[in-house]
Parts: sequence; structure tokens; C-alpha cells
Amino acid sequence: MRSFSLFTILLLCLAILLVDVMAFYWLRSITTLISSPFLKTTIHVLFWIFTIGLIVAIIVLKTTLDDINPRRKHKLISSLYGLTVSSFIPKIIFVIIISILYYTRTMIPEKASLLIIPIIGLFSGFLPFSIIVYAIFKAVYHFKIHQHKISFNNLPKSFEGLKIVQISDLHIGGFNYRFNILERAAKLINELEPDLIFFTGDLVNNYAWELIGWENVLNKLVAKKGKYAVLGNHDYGDYSQWNSDKEKEDNFNKIKQFYKKINFELLLNQSDIIEVNHEKIAILGVENWGTPPFKKYGDLESSLNKVQHIPFKILLSHDPTHWNEEVVNKTDIALTLSGHTHGMQLGFNYKDLKWSPIKYKYQHWAGLYEHNKQYLYVNRGLGWLGFPGRIGMRPEISCFKLIKTR
Repeated sequence: MRSFSLFTILLLCLAILLVDVMAFYWLRSITTLISSPFLKTTIHVLFWIFTIGLIVAIIVLKTTLDDINPRRKHKLISSLYGLTVSSFIPKIIFVIIISILYYTRTMIPEKASLLIIPIIGLFSGFLPFSIIVYAIFKAVYHFKIHQHKISFNNLPKSFEGLKIVQISDLHIGGFNYRFNILERAAKLINELEPDLIFFTGDLVNNYAWELIGWENVLNKLVAKKGKYAVLGNHDYGDYSQWNSDKEKEDNFNKIKQFYKKINFELLLNQSDIIEVNHEKIAILGVENWGTPPFKKYGDLESSLNKVQHIPFKILLSHDPTHWNEEVVNKTDIALTLSGHTHGMQLGFNYKDLKWSPIKYKYQHWAGLYEHNKQYLYVNRGLGWLGFPGRIGMRPEISCFKLIKTR
């Protein structure tokens, strides 16, 4: 909430109040069917207690934000965000549906409308409420493994069957030090017995203190041939206010140092070579490369300098827009792994069908893409940002088996 002015917050509260006034108007038309005056009054009072409590909490949090401990601040903001979404969206859907039913009630027999309209109206509110509650309390950490086999003409024979696990966008502050949740993900990853583990950025939301204690979980990840990582746009501290440039730099350095604690090789516009039986593949990693408003720190040319002669290359690049702009048709990089989009934490996936509103912002936003035998994979992220839930877009562990084309 720091990035929003008090005026914007007050406008949000006014919108919540207006929607709740309309929702209450229609709620009263439904509670008239209740014969008990006590139960009817109780429902009305609880409705307004929640509404007023939510609005007061939002305003108080905004006006006292600077005085709150940063660790508590994040937890409070995410909790209020979840409450706001789970309240506002179902109510506005309820208002729209029941209004349409009421003003078109001539299409329904008069006696039947007295019962049908309230039932459908309530269902239209409870259904999205139930979905959002499930998204926040269950789906947000319901990890899913996506397995893929990808064939390449130029994959060295010694790397036939190479197994890669990719994770991305931990936003580790969102776990609020619930170590057991991420331990479940680590167990799933290790059970895949990967040769390589790649992490493609956004380790934190903003701050290095989010990482305290997490080395005891993340250093349990095991890969036979190595673990590599790159930075994401949130890892630079660009979205926070700092007392000085030095404070921001110190925060950034602590985040980079953390990778040493968990035995990940952090590639900062760099590359590494893996050799098996005198055959080699190259692992490249660029710093965040994005289009405005995201900054460009990445330098693909620097990461390619020492490995131009290696025929098979894998690139780690946080933002998938980089693939179109600098990789495909411009390099011989066989596979690029990205994250960043989270699949908007909203959408649906069914077999080969997938959809999310994020597709209107990003051409490549989730899953596997191919162009002229160059591949891009966009991981849906393991953590969350903003809305503390996931609807139809479960947190992802990606697993790839590389095959040599016969």
C-alpha cells in the first residue's frame, strides 16, 4: 500500500462502501423471507460490522504504515488484500446478477421469482466467494509438477535424458516464515532426482530480511550436476523506498550472497560449461531484461562471450519478453527458461488449453513455446505476489527431460 496515495486509498474505500450499500439493498430483499426478526437483524449487523471494520483497517494501515515493523507490514497488507478481494468481487457479482434478474423478472413467473431471484442471487455471491477462499487457503500452495520431454537435433549424446527442474518467482516473503510449506516443494523436487536445478528469478518481494532462516530449507535441494539461478525484477529493490543508495546496495548484496548459502551458482550476465565424456553444454544466465516499466540489467552478449563455440546452450532469463527481442532468430540458444508472469495467478489449464487475462499483456505467459526449433518455457511461479491466492493457475515445478532427435 506504500505505492498508493491516501487519496487513492480513500477512493478504494468509497468504492467498497458503495458496492456494499447496493449489496445490502438486495440483501434486505432476501432477508425479508426470514421469519425470525432476531436472525434477520443479526445478519444485517454482521454485514455492516465487516464492511466498516474492513474500511477502517485499510485506512489505519495506510496512515500508520511507516511505523509498522516491515515483517508484520507485509503480512498485514497481504491479509487485508485477500479480505478485500474476497469481499468486493463476490458482492459486485451478486449486485450485478440480482439486478439483472430483478429488472428482467417479467421473464419469470411472478410467484416463482420470489424464490428463484434470491436463490440465484445468493448463489452468484457465494460461488465466487468460495472460489476465492479456496484460492487463498488451498490452491496458493497446491504445488503442481509439469513434466515435458523436448527433442533437440544438437543435444550431445552424453546429455541424452538430461533431467532439469525449474522453479521461479518464489517471492519468499509471502510464505511468512512457514518453512514447512516450502519444504513440501523441496521434497517434490528432490523426488524428481534432477541433474540440474534452475531458479529463474524473483527470490524476494523487495528485502533481504525476507530470506532469514530460509537457507535451511533451500539448501536441501539436490541436483547431480549443479544448481543455477538468475535475478528477477523484484530482487533489485527498485520498488522500495531507501534512506540512501548504500542501503539499497547493501540489501542487493545480501540477496546475492544468499545464493552462496544455498549452493546455487548465480549467473550475472555470465555462463558456465558442463562437461560429460568430453562433450559440453553451456548454461547462460542474464540479469533481468524487461520492457518498461521493468528495467534492463541483462546483457546477453556478455553471457555469450565465452561459450559461442558450445553448440548446445540453455539460457535463464527471468522475463519471457527477452526471448522474442534478443534470443529467437538472433542466437543459436536452444532452450530459454523464464518466469515473471505467474500466469497472473488466474486462469485455467486443461490439457493443451490454457487461458489467462495476462495473455493480453504477454505474448508468452505460461508453458512451452517453439519457433524454428528454439524453445521457450515460462514457469507459472512457485510463490505469489499481490493477491495471496491462485485461481486455476497452481504454483509450478517444471521438469524437463531432454531428448536427442534420432
